[in-house]
Amino acid sequence: MMKRGILLIILLFTTQIFSQESRDLDYIRKHALLAVEEMHLYNVPASITLSQGILETGGGQSRLAEIANNHFGIKCKSIKEWSGPTISHTDDAPNECFRKYSSVQESYRDHSKFLAERPYYKDLFKLDLLDYKAWAHGLKKAGYATNPKYAGILISRIEKYKLDEFDRLKPEEVQRKLFE
Repeated sequence: MMKRGILLIILLFTTQIFSQESRDLDYIRKHALLAVEEMHLYNVPASITLSQGILETGGGQSRLAEIANNHFGIKCKSIKEWSGPTISHTDDAPNECFRKYSSVQESYRDHSKFLAERPYYKDLFKLDLLDYKAWAHGLKKAGYATNPKYAGILISRIEKYKLDEFDRLKPEEVQRKLFE
């Protein structure tokens, strides 16, 4: 009886891991082109954008992604910074204000602009576009997320799914890469 219980736990755990990996791969297929297009417009590595999107949405499954098209956990901050639609969501504190977007594309564009236009992220744009590790550590240092392991989590996702390969692509090369 004990062996059967342990086997069941192992089976459930393995199924959950494969399920999350499947969601992550689906997320990459759906949003890689958008990340590469944004990279060419705003100089944010596609690998960073994709890994943040995967992490912040749980592979596209989070409440913020599904209801508000918010793929990067961007909060409202102040009325001066965001006057668009909002959604309440519990994150670091109960019922925090998050930005709500009409589309995933709008979320990706706001993420690019969020990083490119804020002074506390300006040092990121001095980094090599192909140095995803420096970008991940720079995001954490600039205060993008409160999780002390944020940079390491981004890096592990980039390496697991080889997302850095998208940093070298032009938009017209993405489809071919996805189906290699």
